[in-house]
Amino acid sequence: MKRSVSVKSRPSHWPSTSTNPAWVHYTDEELLKVRLCDLGVSIRGTPIAKRIAGVHAELRAKNIGFRPHTWLSSEWFSPDGVPGIAIPFYLAHPRLMKLEDRQMLEVEGGSEAWFMRLLRHEVGHAIDNAYRLRRRRTWREVFGRASQPYPKYYQPRPYSKRFVLHLDYWYAQGHPCEDFAETFAVWLTPDSNWEKRYRGWPAFKKLEYVDALMRQIAGRRPPVTTRERVDPLRQLRITLQDFYTRKRARYGTEFPDFYDRDLRRLFSETADPSVSESAAGFLRRIRPEIRSLVARWTGQYQYTIDQVLRELISRSRELKLRVDGVSEQTKLEASVFLTVQTMNYLHSGRHRIFL
Repeated sequence: MKRSVSVKSRPSHWPSTSTNPAWVHYTDEELLKVRLCDLGVSIRGTPIAKRIAGVHAELRAKNIGFRPHTWLSSEWFSPDGVPGIAIPFYLAHPRLMKLEDRQMLEVEGGSEAWFMRLLRHEVGHAIDNAYRLRRRRTWREVFGRASQPYPKYYQPRPYSKRFVLHLDYWYAQGHPCEDFAETFAVWLTPDSNWEKRYRGWPAFKKLEYVDALMRQIAGRRPPVTTRERVDPLRQLRITLQDFYTRKRARYGTEFPDFYDRDLRRLFSETADPSVSESAAGFLRRIRPEIRSLVARWTGQYQYTIDQVLRELISRSRELKLRVDGVSEQTKLEASVFLTVQTMNYLHSGRHRIFL
């Protein structure tokens, strides 16, 4: 489940501020004017490097000689045909993580555990590229055809046991390549206990296949050894302001309109304005709290949920609704209503592919 990551203070294991660039002391408004290529951050000397080394150790423990190369870019991805991994630039410095948190309401990969889940997933894509695994007939029989188009949206089946559970949003269900990457990530994760956890699931056969496949390539040099870096940070000439404008648009919502009937059930049209709080004001006041709560319940991005709240607040204002006695019960009912709307979106066949 996605969680916001607190980045208010600089962890002790980060480089000292004496070696940091000038923009560390910029205001957000000033920092947003900086181009990505001018940030000057790198993986070396950061916790990212140690976590990459940790995944290398996991591969070594499995007798796999392949090591994906890594670089900083705008987001997580492993390009088709390239046995490497791009890592979001904001994870390379706590000041950038703080900006990411303020702009997107959370930091994807900001905690070590979350980072490692994402990294193992991307290693799955990279090893697929390195050994051209998707070209194998057996791979296609187990996972499907990698050549099928990536959907912009997919409809997850939360209770399906045909897929492993690794990243949030039942991500393995999005595409055969994501199914393989997720299955590989579960197989690679130390102490995942997949032999016991998934026994009896149809997904168990996929794990067994990955286990056998990795034994086949163990110790073998991959046929694809390019060190190409796609969209490296030094080539990204857009400002942080433009980057976040585009990112927020990408993570925005296409939720259906909220039903006035449900809002009128939750709030009141007849409460005395002299003694009651407006519904819009009430929702603005509890916005951070219920946004975080619903994110934990649903696994959705806080930014996405915040767009739903914006619609709620706007429509409540238009309907001139008020809160007829604020209580913990009212807050709970608002949280449940927001959760229902979020889950309606989640199960409507409009679930996005991001990685």
